[in-house]
Amino acid sequence: MIRALKGTIGSIHSNYAIVFTGGIGYQVYASPYTLGKVAGLTEVMFHIHTHVREDQFNLYGFITDDELSMFELLISVSGIGPKAAISILAIAEPKTIRTAIVNKDPSILTRVSGVGKKTAEKVIVELQNKVSAADVTDQAGALAEQESIEALTALGYTISEARDALKGVPADITSVGERLKRALKSLGKK
Repeated sequence: MIRALKGTIGSIHSNYAIVFTGGIGYQVYASPYTLGKVAGLTEVMFHIHTHVREDQFNLYGFITDDELSMFELLISVSGIGPKAAISILAIAEPKTIRTAIVNKDPSILTRVSGVGKKTAEKVIVELQNKVSAADVTDQAGALAEQESIEALTALGYTISEARDALKGVPADITSVGERLKRALKSLGKK
């Protein structure tokens, strides 16, 4: 099983990148957020989940081990496949997903195309025992982060742009209004 892949980026497409290592080009599926983060880099290191079925052998890549762990938790739920899990990770960071699970809040998960309320509730029920409140260090911060991302995307920014702009905002600022103000400044708005 492939667990990590380091190599040169050959090309980036809408839902995957081609990574060359040892003269072989590997197709690595990733979220638009992840692909946006590696765009422009010549060399990349992905944490990999190898997904094998009788008719497929797919690699899913993540920038951090935390994203990989959340992906593997999500696909452990029946009804959530790799594509849905990637879509969930595209709209929210692992800490935000953990917060939603601990707070039994399906609203974050239902924003993903193809994930309805019943499926989101199933994810929460099945992962409730696997994610504890101790895993969520800053629930208020995670919720403020998600609300800020939603507001920025409503203003026309991509999820990648919103998440990157919010990374520059100090974590101790939990007011959504203040987080938005600072993120907009970093995006060149006043």
